[in-house]
Amino acid sequence: MSLVVGFLGMTHLGLNSAVAGAERGHKIVCFDYESDYIASLRRANSFIEEPNLSKLLKKNLHLMNFTDCDEKLRQCDLVYIAADVDTDEHGASDLSPVETYLDTAIKNTNDETTLVVLSQVPPGFVRSHKKPNRQIAYQVETLIFGNAISRALNPERYIIGLDNADSKLPRELKSYLESHGNPPIFKMSYESAELAKTAINCCLVSSISTANMFAEICEHIGANWQDIVPALRADKRIGQYSYLSPGLGLSGGNLERDVKTVIEIANTFEAKANIAQSWLDHSNLRRNWPLEMIASHVFPENQSPVIGILGLTYKENTNSIKNSPSVKLIKELRKYKLQVYDPIISCDPAWHETIENKESVKQTCLGADVILIMTAWPEFHGLKCNKISRWMRGTVVIDPFSILNSADAHAAGLKHIVLGKKLK
Repeated sequence: MSLVVGFLGMTHLGLNSAVAGAERGHKIVCFDYESDYIASLRRANSFIEEPNLSKLLKKNLHLMNFTDCDEKLRQCDLVYIAADVDTDEHGASDLSPVETYLDTAIKNTNDETTLVVLSQVPPGFVRSHKKPNRQIAYQVETLIFGNAISRALNPERYIIGLDNADSKLPRELKSYLESHGNPPIFKMSYESAELAKTAINCCLVSSISTANMFAEICEHIGANWQDIVPALRADKRIGQYSYLSPGLGLSGGNLERDVKTVIEIANTFEAKANIAQSWLDHSNLRRNWPLEMIASHVFPENQSPVIGILGLTYKENTNSIKNSPSVKLIKELRKYKLQVYDPIISCDPAWHETIENKESVKQTCLGADVILIMTAWPEFHGLKCNKISRWMRGTVVIDPFSILNSADAHAAGLKHIVLGKKLK
């Protein structure tokens, strides 16, 4: 059943979801208030970086009506509110775009048209914004930066919130969901679905925090976390898909926001959320790891080092810098000479007045006393340690995610420092 489906908000969530819908053969109305951006999207140009997004956008452009005219929503069988929800430096969500788009959808569709809130919202949001005699559902979004299109096209499951768990799934919504490979659909109340998203992210935070805690212990006692991980994945109670890679705290904004949501809810009802607070505390500690490594292994011998940084985005395959450990580090190194390269974006001069944006890994390494590989871009996985050694002036490579092979690095005369492993 081919449908006309509307998506409001052409940011990361909305655009990737809309392109996936077109790839499944539906006609898509793509609405956004930014007229210049809509004009750009009509030419298949987007500021959003995702693997295969540009290719699929161009392929399905004939099925996608990009518009800033809200009356075009009247032709839709189903309408999604899909604006990204930004967070501030304290992890608080700005829900105003979601509220504005929801109001626009209600005013420009008839009572029979099902509206779906896809944006992540806190428990209680949908019910508090529900209008009498309107079909509104909440759908838990599961897109991951760097893998958004793949997950939008092939979801592992759907979590749908309705007025109550026994409510019938609207026909158009059921048809649209089943067109994406017929994954299992978990139907529940609004509040359960809204909290399910938060619970999923908190489980991920728990795994990340556990990995970080043990990685730090490994660095002190001489154990190697990379040796331990395969043994954990072989345990069926933990599993091969577990988040066991240590990192530099919680980045991207969404995970931290959900932990803070849990703490706020617990405080409201005088429940205990000490464990959630400990996740945030440990995350803040691990964010300082790169600076601590520079202080321990570079500053004692060189008080004015040239520092090379590879990677600015908070993770690979995205252009997002929300809570990026690399950006945080750059701001803390204002009085040092920095050379920076990222395959997608450039450093903002506001972060560091004298920073030098470089056009390649080689240019970043030339003359550097220390190199930090802050993002696990695929381009960096192919780096040759002997070349890095020749390009650099110094020998210290701080590689949190173990992009380089340690044996090759040591053979090339590099001092290779990774998370979860004691430096020999």
